[in-house]
Amino acid sequence: MTDLKKDLEIIWGAKDIGAAISVTERQAFHMLEKGEVPGARKWNGKWCVSRRKLREFFGLTELV
Repeated sequence: MTDLKKDLEIIWGAKDIGAAISVTERQAFHMLEKGEVPGARKWNGKWCVSRRKLREFFGLTELV
C-alpha cells in the first residue's frame, strides 16, 4: 500500500476495507453486503467507507 493510499480519508473496495479491519476480502464483502460495516456505501458499484468512521466504530487509533 502506498503512503498516498494510507493518507486518503476514503477506503475503496472490499479488499482494502478488509485489510483495514483485518479480515479477508471475502469476509469484508459479506460484512458490507449485510450492512455490518458502519458508514459503508456503494459508489458506482464499488464499496467505499470513511477511514474515520471505521476508527470510531472499532475504537482504533490507526488503520492499515
